[in-house]
Amino acid sequence: MSEPVGEPVDGLAGRPAGEPAGERMHALVERLHPICRSMTGDGVRRTLEIISESIPLEVHEVPTGTPVLDWTVPREWNIRDAYVKNAAGDRVVDFARTPLHVVGYSVPVAATMPLGELRDHLHTLPGEPDLIPYRTSYYTETWGFCLSENTLKELPEGEYEVRIDSTLADGHLTYAEHVVEGSGSDEGSGAGEVLIECHTCHPALASETLAGIAVAVELARSLTEPRHTYRFVFAPGTIGSITWLARNRDRVERVRHGLVLACAGDPGGLTYKRSRRGDAAVDRAAAHVVTARGGTVVDFTPFGYDERQFCSPGFDLPVGLLTRTPNGAFPEYHTSADDPEFVTAEALADTLAAVREIVRILEDNRTYVNLFPYGEPQLGRRGLYGAPGLDQMAVLWVLNLSDGRHDLLDIAERSRIPFAEVARAARALADAALIEEAEA
Repeated sequence: MSEPVGEPVDGLAGRPAGEPAGERMHALVERLHPICRSMTGDGVRRTLEIISESIPLEVHEVPTGTPVLDWTVPREWNIRDAYVKNAAGDRVVDFARTPLHVVGYSVPVAATMPLGELRDHLHTLPGEPDLIPYRTSYYTETWGFCLSENTLKELPEGEYEVRIDSTLADGHLTYAEHVVEGSGSDEGSGAGEVLIECHTCHPALASETLAGIAVAVELARSLTEPRHTYRFVFAPGTIGSITWLARNRDRVERVRHGLVLACAGDPGGLTYKRSRRGDAAVDRAAAHVVTARGGTVVDFTPFGYDERQFCSPGFDLPVGLLTRTPNGAFPEYHTSADDPEFVTAEALADTLAAVREIVRILEDNRTYVNLFPYGEPQLGRRGLYGAPGLDQMAVLWVLNLSDGRHDLLDIAERSRIPFAEVARAARALADAALIEEAEA
């Protein structure tokens, strides 16, 4: 059996010599961080252009007003500049410093007003006075600025010039796909599509948004001759996944497994949230990997990221959420503190390694039938007794539970032997014609 998902993490094809995967992912996070992204607009397009330098993308532009399930594609928002100037002409709030300073989807404004009136449009985090919050007004036409509570306290009474140079007009919602075709077919092989999704809409949020993108890109680059087909979707949160589902209703049944990647770069441990089904193959594979790495597995809830769209009852796709510290559970979440310094190359590499282990299980998991089920077959004369590189207990467990009902992940879970050792034993036993794959 061939190795289906490429070389080990430190030997990916095309990597510049001496540049670990974690460092390359971190460099991508740093490069994407200053771009002002939103549900729509040129910031999303620029983000996809940078991603396309690493992997080819098929970019989709969906016009404003297009019905998508119970939603409608919104107008496109773009912004060129924004600021609040004091009486001396100094920019006390400046979009050029960070896109977080402007409430996402703010309508254009050009006015002069006293601080008392301006306060109604200013957003801070009193409990975190040094941080700038992330705020949006996607579906309400208003405007606003975000700043630290300490900056607000320093503003004297007086007149302020307010400027938001933005447009909100008919345009498009932009998302992109990268597909790695699998060698398996739906009939007989159990192969199908694996959906990997991450959102592209949030500006200047390094772990929450950009780390997931970086991990997805690195995984896509490393896939080599997989059995399943891997479809990577880079789309704005909620409306993007809803649009993708609306445009792919006739083919979603091909999705056999799926992961949403978010909050993927902070130093906390891994967390996996199960799909709505709770016992899908991806749930079992992710739980096996995450618990072995000291992480946490939690049940599905209809709140979070785009897994809740894929797991809506009409679709009920087997799609879970993989994060490190979950959304809303770390103080840097949706603030200016979620910057590239908060993300570490080590955490990115660990997330990537976990995703690759999950992929390995999805690729290699099979159900076998023991061809010599009456008594234990003689392993010595087949070179399988004490063979170098084989876990002897894994060999015995695979022989015993290869009854057409237990797959390799069942065996790994019951034996508490790592899946990779179980799969290696199964390959050796299949090569020796002691087991054969059960019909799907």
